[in-house]
Amino acid sequence: MELTLIIALFLLGIVFIVKGGDLFVDAAAWMAEVSGIPKLIIGATIVSLATTLPEMLVSVMAAAQGKVDMAIGNAVGSVTANLGLIMAISLICMPGVIRRRDYLAKAVLMLAASALVVVSGLMGQVGLAISLVLIAVFAAFLWENVSSAVHALRAEGGGRAGKISVEKKVLVMNLLKFAVGTVGIVWGADLLVDNGSELARLAGISERVIGVTVIAVGTSLPELITTLTAIIKKQSSLSVGNILGANIIDLTLILPLSSLVPGKPLPIAAGSSALDLPACLLVGTIALVPTMVTGKFHRWQGILLLAVYGGYVFLTCIA
Repeated sequence: MELTLIIALFLLGIVFIVKGGDLFVDAAAWMAEVSGIPKLIIGATIVSLATTLPEMLVSVMAAAQGKVDMAIGNAVGSVTANLGLIMAISLICMPGVIRRRDYLAKAVLMLAASALVVVSGLMGQVGLAISLVLIAVFAAFLWENVSSAVHALRAEGGGRAGKISVEKKVLVMNLLKFAVGTVGIVWGADLLVDNGSELARLAGISERVIGVTVIAVGTSLPELITTLTAIIKKQSSLSVGNILGANIIDLTLILPLSSLVPGKPLPIAAGSSALDLPACLLVGTIALVPTMVTGKFHRWQGILLLAVYGGYVFLTCIA
């Protein structure tokens, strides 16, 4: 009976996160859309911040409760899942030519953040120095997006912000979606952490494995929903922008917060240092380096990412 209740609450947490994330994304995307900001920037900022709330809350709550393996596993595992699973699906379904200048800064920042996390793994912890450098990378990411948005709005002569009249009913509905989505994500994250760690204890599985697999994929479901919606609507820029932005936020904001909130360095287990962190950097390299060189997202990248992610999950489960 206890196990059944724990599983039910764990699944309920995922449902709350998915539905809450869905409502949050819809509201955030609408708010950004009426401002006239380009979809790539919308995806990399507003939508990314919305879809990374589950990872942020799960990791910070886990760290505050002393479940450091789950905190790191969720943050880093979410990045690996975003690239190896979700972006892989996007690339297989929607390969295409890009403008390098639109993606280059975000790609460099994400790979730099991944490399910094690998370095922290070699040091055995995410300490104050690494946390501050990661936050600086996050600040650079925000600055780059704000600058791009301002430039785009100027190029459009002020954008569409002044041309769209917003009905009061529509505004209220989106504000309500925003609020309900936030509550759903918070409750869902709490249920996911508490019951995920309890499942790990009962099954004799380490919190790290639960964090990088079940919880990482569970908290990445908003990104998956956004990607599938973008595929259906053929909005690849929104999808890829969301994934890149979410990954940068996961690495440069969630990990430092998970260290700073408890007020002490976040220790990194040997398993994470040897497998999880290098895997994160590897899938990032596969997803971005060939694209920055050729100016295209290739279908073979998606296939390779899926293969690497499958191998990573297999090694994690048997380790």
